[in-house]
Amino acid sequence: MVWMTLFHFSFDLNHFGYIQQNFLIDPFWTWQRTVILSLFVFTAGVSQAVAVHQGQSWPRFWQRWWWVAGSALLVSGGSYLMYPNTFIYFGVLHGIAVMLILVRVTAGWGDWLWLLGLLAIATKYIAESVLLMGTSADLFNSIGLNWLGLITAKPVTEDYVPLIPWLGVMWWGMAAGTWVARSRRHWLTLNPSSTGRALSAMGRHSLIYYLVHQPVMIGAIMVFSFLQMRSL
Repeated sequence: MVWMTLFHFSFDLNHFGYIQQNFLIDPFWTWQRTVILSLFVFTAGVSQAVAVHQGQSWPRFWQRWWWVAGSALLVSGGSYLMYPNTFIYFGVLHGIAVMLILVRVTAGWGDWLWLLGLLAIATKYIAESVLLMGTSADLFNSIGLNWLGLITAKPVTEDYVPLIPWLGVMWWGMAAGTWVARSRRHWLTLNPSSTGRALSAMGRHSLIYYLVHQPVMIGAIMVFSFLQMRSL
């Protein structure tokens, strides 16, 4: 969460012209995004495994799921106001909402989830090669199907988290969480330090934090820019 905040703050500074960076192609930024997103999706899988282990019912699952899905719609609306030509129509929350259902349905598949995860990640690279040789590339690159991730050209949008390969990362998180709950249950009851407790509080309210942190930072930069202009 801290790393994500620093990354997004840098992105915002770039958007308002305080720094000059290319977040689309510079490996320094693209690799950070990949690692941050991997941690985010993997942790979502681990959390789902813990919830299942604790006996979370389907009604309780759907209750929490609607918060994620509704938040995804808010992100789409907010991003459309700020970036109408590149708004987020299938970003991290959209992807997690769909993936959570698939991961919950397959929660009882045990160690097979490791293999499923590997296949989902490998499918990304296999599909690229197959589609480049065929005639279906344009179809899967269209906005109606590119959320699957079977693409040969990345869509122009501010955030894009398709099922392939990210479902594989969440399956691995589910598999890892299931193993911990089964074989290393004491890890779930460790007493964190004061710093750890502060970070864990942020993690327990991660959805609210995710929705709020960008408007707060953007608002702060806009206020700073306004004050800076007034002082000239």
